[in-house]
Amino acid sequence: MKNFDAARRELLKFSGMGLAGVTLPSLLTAQSRPPLAVANGAGGPGFFDIRHYGATGDGKTVDTKGIQNAIDAAVAAGGGTVVFPAGKYLSFSLRMKSYVHLYLSQGCILIAADSPSPGQTTGYRGGTYDAAEPNTAWDAYQDYGHNHWHNSLIWAEDAHDLSISGPGLIWGKGLSNGRSRKDNSGFDFTAEQAGVGNKAIAMKNCFNVMLADFSVLKGGHFCLLLTGVDNLTIDNLKMDTDRDGMDIDCCKNVRVSNCTVNSPWDDAICPKSSYALGYARPTENVTITNCYVTGYYQLGSLLDGSLKRYSEDTHVPRTGRIKCGTESNGGFKNISISNCVFEGCQGLALESEDGALCEDIAISNITMRDIDSCPFFLRLGARLRGPKETTQVGTLRRVLINNVTCYNSSSKISSILSGVPGHAIEDVKFSDIYVQHKGGASADAAKVVPPELENKYPDPDMFGPMPAHGFYFRHVRHLEMSHVEVQPAAEDARPTFILEDVERADFFAITAPTNVPAFALNKVKDLRIGWSRAAKDTVLANADGMSL
Repeated sequence: MKNFDAARRELLKFSGMGLAGVTLPSLLTAQSRPPLAVANGAGGPGFFDIRHYGATGDGKTVDTKGIQNAIDAAVAAGGGTVVFPAGKYLSFSLRMKSYVHLYLSQGCILIAADSPSPGQTTGYRGGTYDAAEPNTAWDAYQDYGHNHWHNSLIWAEDAHDLSISGPGLIWGKGLSNGRSRKDNSGFDFTAEQAGVGNKAIAMKNCFNVMLADFSVLKGGHFCLLLTGVDNLTIDNLKMDTDRDGMDIDCCKNVRVSNCTVNSPWDDAICPKSSYALGYARPTENVTITNCYVTGYYQLGSLLDGSLKRYSEDTHVPRTGRIKCGTESNGGFKNISISNCVFEGCQGLALESEDGALCEDIAISNITMRDIDSCPFFLRLGARLRGPKETTQVGTLRRVLINNVTCYNSSSKISSILSGVPGHAIEDVKFSDIYVQHKGGASADAAKVVPPELENKYPDPDMFGPMPAHGFYFRHVRHLEMSHVEVQPAAEDARPTFILEDVERADFFAITAPTNVPAFALNKVKDLRIGWSRAAKDTVLANADGMSL
């Protein structure tokens, strides 16, 4: 496995020269619209209409064989574009190959056929999804869904130069979302059941991949699970789903842009760095830009344009965020997140829990509205889910966050930056930040002492209600905050900032309420506050049990 990168670099070098009988189809280099004749079903050189290979598109027949025949024909021809004309295509697992482009035409719906029901061995008309491949050696280090790729509607492994595009829809109707449930017989129905599919698209150890323009409705456990996929472009996708939108795991050179994801029950855009490949591989050189993420809307109402929100009393997690983690063995390096909108979901999360080197991260031009937890959650923890002999606490450092506005966030949980004893978050800078939250907490809330919980699953609510209403900093080194305002809608009796075990912290041009002290300081070294409305200019070498 560790030699895979070198092997595929060699393959790319030779394929670039042009292997005998292999040519790169022009569609792989950005063209996503087939000629009109092909769209009308006439076919042409390099284009493979799935109806010519046995697919019916009637929404009743299982079209797996016809679609796969078209893919295999494109492979045999040295590459090409497999065209899905308008229609409803029911399918089980489809195996993508190198030099193949799937084009989903306007009016095309690729439907995941029903998986086997609880206690049954086959699904719709006797069909099943490909078996989840063995990955026993690494199963313990991440959730089941991250360890398997073949039990998906579309999957690829050890492939390169492949793409899926077009304005059509992938509907994961028959996919499991990976969570246990019980039918009337009491049978536990999980993704582990043989023959069940639980991902819309899964790829492992691939490179030169483009996914563009299509939509996904109810994508299973993951709309996209991309593990060890390099030179990856994801552009203009719309996802409306009941678990994760996209998981970008152990990938290098990734561009995510112009995507819209509604995922109330789980994360929307989620870089990870698991141990599923059998070694700790970082996710690095990633840009996420011009995206909208939300947990607001009822399933399907984003794609049909009705945008029906869940009522306030409906129990929905409203997760829907951008998060690095929690699977975090290999690390996150050189990550840029910019020009994104969060609405009716949780806020941004950066998490190093399993030994990850989480560093060199720039976040800018973000707007948040109706955040269900807190705007920012940065956690360096010690869950350490990985091989015991090599897994140790990682790092979370060199993080710059600027130009963020957040309106009407929940007030129970403040933004949190928390390391663990002996392992601090380092070199973090916030600038030009405005946070308005609901406020209203009593003085008793300020007395809460959050537990350390070093090895607990990380999420903003892990410590319970927070004693600060703006930011809670614990085990942090080298912190800068400049031009930051925190404004509760209702008067809040908690301090705006709490610092616990913090060394070298600078606060400049800070605006916060003055009805209570803005700063609570415990075990703080080298603090400077200047030109702020929240507190007088202050320089302290040490502070413990002090308020300002």
